[in-house]
Amino acid sequence: MTTSPSRTLPRIALVGTGGTIAGAGTASNGLPSAAYQAAVVSASDLISHVPQLARLAELQVEQLLQIDSADFTDDKLLRLARQVAALCARDEVDGVVVTHGTDTMEESAYFLHLTVKSPKPVVLTGAMRPGTALAADGPANLLHAVAVASHPGSSGRGVLVVMNEEIHSARDVAKVHAMRLDAFASPHGPLGLVAEETPRWYRALTRPHTTQSEFDITAIDTLPLVGVVSSHGNMRQEIYEAWVALGARAIVHAGFGGGTVPAYLADYLSMLRARGVLLVRASRTGAGPVIRNANADDDAQGWVVTDDQNPPRARLLAALALAHHDSPEALQQVFWRY
Repeated sequence: MTTSPSRTLPRIALVGTGGTIAGAGTASNGLPSAAYQAAVVSASDLISHVPQLARLAELQVEQLLQIDSADFTDDKLLRLARQVAALCARDEVDGVVVTHGTDTMEESAYFLHLTVKSPKPVVLTGAMRPGTALAADGPANLLHAVAVASHPGSSGRGVLVVMNEEIHSARDVAKVHAMRLDAFASPHGPLGLVAEETPRWYRALTRPHTTQSEFDITAIDTLPLVGVVSSHGNMRQEIYEAWVALGARAIVHAGFGGGTVPAYLADYLSMLRARGVLLVRASRTGAGPVIRNANADDDAQGWVVTDDQNPPRARLLAALALAHHDSPEALQQVFWRY
């Protein structure tokens, strides 16, 4: 009598969306990392070039999208979140890995972090160099992402981003360099690192996410329009007015330093609330908290300030919060809570 071997490998769903990790060089000067086309290699082909994956997990692969991550829209983001949530709901899936372009990876990761209500590991990874580059980083990043998603210690930690042997929380991580392999960093440091294909954890996240989040992708049909305006010298109110004309329910003001509003814009921005548009003060620096009423009378204006969410995260959190709350006071609590 023969018996089938017991299952020992975790079952990981790998979702391909394109990006540099799925790119190939197009330059004729021998520098394929400088000129390449993103999203031309399938997810199935990606894993075929990393045979070491077979000892870590049983992979099921699907090509959800094949785009440059700069082409992510809210509709595509909703589609990704719904698919990841559906995969996490399956008993035969132990974790999910998403291959993604690096330009908007932090935004997709944060959205999944807030809306996918599952404790199962969800890990995003990508590459700073296409697979045709001399020192391509995609294969190692993919191997490490699968290693993290396969490890039982990764459960319940929220959505993770694995790049350059580091494990970052989707709440904190941002792309901070245009070219280097260590392009991703978190202001409070990574949660851990990958050593010999095993995650080592050094800190944990305290802010609510996934199963503790009030947001649920299965109940979200669309996202309200939220704009972002980055501060610079000689700003114009017409940029804000353009977002208002498009129907934006909120505008993230990515201000100087601690979210400063220039004096020459103050009167105009103070009128936005009366027109039904919420103003969220963030910092264009991308790090550090914005202090309420510190350099503006937020209480009197009916404005909201971020905690330390950078402007792209503030846009997503404001859009999610507006589906549940109307008052600036309630939205302020959301920004402080998450």
